[in-house]
Amino acid sequence: MVEASSTSLELDLTTDNSDASYWIPERKRERDLEDEYILGDIIGRGASSKVYKCLHKGKTEWACKVFEKIQLREVFETRTEIQLILELVTGGELFERIVERGHYSERDAAEAVRQILSALQYLHAHGVVHRDLKPENLLYESEYEDSHLKLADFGLSKILRRGNLTMNTLCGTVGYCAPEILLSKEYDASVDLWSLGVVTYIMLCGFEPFWDDTGEMAVCRHIVEGEFSFPSPWWDDISDSAKNLITQLLHIEPLKRPTATEVLNHPWVRGETTRQNHMSSTIKRLREFNARRKFRAATHAVLATHRAMYLISPERKTANKNSPPTSQYK
Repeated sequence: MVEASSTSLELDLTTDNSDASYWIPERKRERDLEDEYILGDIIGRGASSKVYKCLHKGKTEWACKVFEKIQLREVFETRTEIQLILELVTGGELFERIVERGHYSERDAAEAVRQILSALQYLHAHGVVHRDLKPENLLYESEYEDSHLKLADFGLSKILRRGNLTMNTLCGTVGYCAPEILLSKEYDASVDLWSLGVVTYIMLCGFEPFWDDTGEMAVCRHIVEGEFSFPSPWWDDISDSAKNLITQLLHIEPLKRPTATEVLNHPWVRGETTRQNHMSSTIKRLREFNARRKFRAATHAVLATHRAMYLISPERKTANKNSPPTSQYK
């Protein structure tokens, strides 16, 4: 996690092949996975991992879980377990904290955005692109009122190598992805600023800028065309300065989006042009937004469980025996 108001980065930025790159120095590392197993299709995904179907020496089937390394406080190992000591974050999600406030104004939103930008500024300066900035990944360190906001879940993050400042992997969360990602174009760190624009928009009105009831394909179409607005009456009481910032962040041309450093100097982020009136209607809509978000997450979890159960079910094994062989293992 990255603490937005701190200059410390709790993410392993090591890019060499020295022993410091490994978690457990004593563990033998001479063997390569490919020497023992043949990887097949991806059968599952997590926030920071992928699960592959694989064959051991071309004979017996296994599952291989591959996950990204993160910096840990400590690692312990027994004969049967790997025990990880991670940072404890207890303050809850940003949007959950907002709806619990007695008073919520543009100034409060601007302070949260400022902390997120501080994290992005530090990440980008060190060649790290988050690539999955969304409400679920914005967490408070503790339940105290002055708790720091943390940027979490680096499962999709990318460490850019020297001389290579662009990526082309299709990843992220629909609704928060920049248009260049959806179009499978080369992209850079500016995709994080686009995602921040979406988050800021939701923080100020309680609904998504590209939402479409007809489904994700329509949402993607709105994103790649840059189709969004500030509809009345929901945006009538929001400052022009806030709208100006969001318009800059949600520019479909990556080169025309400001950097994190530039946005930190925007008058709205600095609190110079923020309105201080209580946004009660926004809080109400954010409650509804949170409920929909959690419902979708629960639905996806159920579907994932059903898929996993099917993959290990006797019915599927029987079906596979009756099916012609495939060429997924080459």
